[in-house]
Amino acid sequence: MTLENTTPGNVGMSSERLARIRPAMQAWIDQGAMVGASMMVARRNKIVYRAEIGQMDKEAGVLMSGNAIFRIYSMTKPIICTALMTLYEEGRFQLMTPASRLIPALGGLKVLRQDPSGSAKEEALLSPITVGDLMKHTSGFTYDMVDDSSVAALYRQARLVPNAGRTLEEFVDTLVRLPLAYQPGTGWHYGVSTDVAAHLIEILTDKPLGDALRERIFAPLDMIDTGFSVPQDKLPRCAAMYGAGDIAGPDMTAFKLLDATEKGVWGRLDVDDTYPATRPETFARGGHGLFSTTRDYMRFALMLLGHGALDGVRILGRKTAQLMHVNHLPGEMLPFEDMGIAFGGYGFGLGSRTLMDIGAAGIPGSVGEFGWGGAASTYYWVDPVEELVGVFMTQYQGMQEPDKDFRVLVYQAISD
Repeated sequence: MTLENTTPGNVGMSSERLARIRPAMQAWIDQGAMVGASMMVARRNKIVYRAEIGQMDKEAGVLMSGNAIFRIYSMTKPIICTALMTLYEEGRFQLMTPASRLIPALGGLKVLRQDPSGSAKEEALLSPITVGDLMKHTSGFTYDMVDDSSVAALYRQARLVPNAGRTLEEFVDTLVRLPLAYQPGTGWHYGVSTDVAAHLIEILTDKPLGDALRERIFAPLDMIDTGFSVPQDKLPRCAAMYGAGDIAGPDMTAFKLLDATEKGVWGRLDVDDTYPATRPETFARGGHGLFSTTRDYMRFALMLLGHGALDGVRILGRKTAQLMHVNHLPGEMLPFEDMGIAFGGYGFGLGSRTLMDIGAAGIPGSVGEFGWGGAASTYYWVDPVEELVGVFMTQYQGMQEPDKDFRVLVYQAISD
């Protein structure tokens, strides 16, 4: 299945203004943040802009390619939540269903509480973790790389995220031996919730996660280069990773990555231990782990723009797709913060953020726009009002944000 191209003027966009994207992205390369990027923009279901810039492997002198394969990190999460919601549509659970009905060990978790003096004690759950909590990050789980969390420190000791040698089931078995960071349903905290959601997919389908995703998402959408491993013959297409440090590495935290970025630390990163390309028998996760291309992810995003359908193939019902992309957080949880960065103007749905207040967000967009990014500066968004989709792929880990400039440059090119 091919993506249909059109000239920008046919869908209310300016070719002249879209041409501003390339020099702006080249400036990021010139200043030494990323070495290359692949970008694609669609409006009204037609591709109006695609470009590759820079290199996919600087040391080898390999130019960026339109079929380059990227580690998409947290852009795995929207795919996982979409797959899980296909099971919701089969009547397998409700959003308020306790996840412990499927993973009994979740019912016995404790919450680690710290008092003002710094002493910590465990307390029992006041309410269960629901399936919905897992998709909207209100479960009580956190991430290894969070700086100010005693629970995150326990995650680091257990090498929860860095150990890619565990299967997903083993990952969850390790996780449930550790306490929660807060009571379920009482706060928003970015973390490994989606990994647990991914294990629910395995349990409900009785299949390995990769097989379930292939059947429910990748094959129907013709996402031919997306999966948890890269075949040997496609390895030369994998873009190399660069930046200030591996966010999934042992003992890495968001503060350390910020500090390294500010000090100008930069180089090629070996992430094969934490994000392996050739270990399909063990490595599958829900919060990260997928490899994909700009073209494949555009097909996924266009399906979301189509309220669950693309090219006559329906993945989700229209009302389910809408349910996923509205705000599910109460006002007291907003603005939510990820690694100390507040997402003003945004709420959070089931697997992605959703724009509620353009002025508070401080970026161009439309109320109802949704999307998410990954730790290597990959990013996608879907704007149903403008019928606009953007996909940005690079392999840069650090605290600079070229994807934000890409978004501004796309919106300024709308001419109708």
